[in-house]
Amino acid sequence: MRLLIYNIRYGTGGKHFLFPWSGYLRRTGPNLRAITDFIRTVNPDVMGLIEVDEGSFRSERRNQAESIARDLGHYHTYCSKYPENSLARRLPIVNKQGNAFLSRDTITGEHFHFFNDGAKRLVIELELQGVTIFLVHLALSFRIRHHQLSDLYDLVKAARQPVVVAGDFNVFWGDREIGLFMAASGLVTANPARMPSFPSWTPRRQLDFILHSPDLLSKRFWMPTVTYSDHLPLVWDFELAT
Repeated sequence: MRLLIYNIRYGTGGKHFLFPWSGYLRRTGPNLRAITDFIRTVNPDVMGLIEVDEGSFRSERRNQAESIARDLGHYHTYCSKYPENSLARRLPIVNKQGNAFLSRDTITGEHFHFFNDGAKRLVIELELQGVTIFLVHLALSFRIRHHQLSDLYDLVKAARQPVVVAGDFNVFWGDREIGLFMAASGLVTANPARMPSFPSWTPRRQLDFILHSPDLLSKRFWMPTVTYSDHLPLVWDFELAT
């Protein structure tokens, strides 16, 4: 099985602008087509996309996950990163921001969880035959991030089959910062070389992770050197436990 994890930055491109966050306001059409073409070359069975636009002016009111899935002939599931009763759900543009799974096969076993703390709280659980995959985008705050990791531990321990936990962890010390979570959960990293994923043009920090149960057999891990976002994509080939 091939898994792709990619923070696509709402399709707005890789480079940052002089003013903070201004790059997030760019139109996304041409870059999203480039991302779709790239995903087609990787040919994943399952992909987790982080920072997906559900349909703001940036994406011409189109859900990016739906657009990519349609172009690739895949199925998709999407959810906002913010709980329904949060302020973020009432803010323009922000209320169109979420994460998504896309799959070659029909998606029937998805569940949406929300952390107890933080602004972006979403965890998407995708239950496939032989493996459960959790997609996350953790908080920028060190304190809140560790509260979220505690909630994530509870979800992992409740899973009934081998687990993959993947996404943008925002851990600025790399896997050293999540060492306790890995030790407690028993998960191991698909990236033992600790290759950095951010920023995509000169990677220096390991912010994006694929962690997995040790009984999943890791075959190959790599990060294609593309700059359609400020994060590099993560690609992992693995075999299910027999």
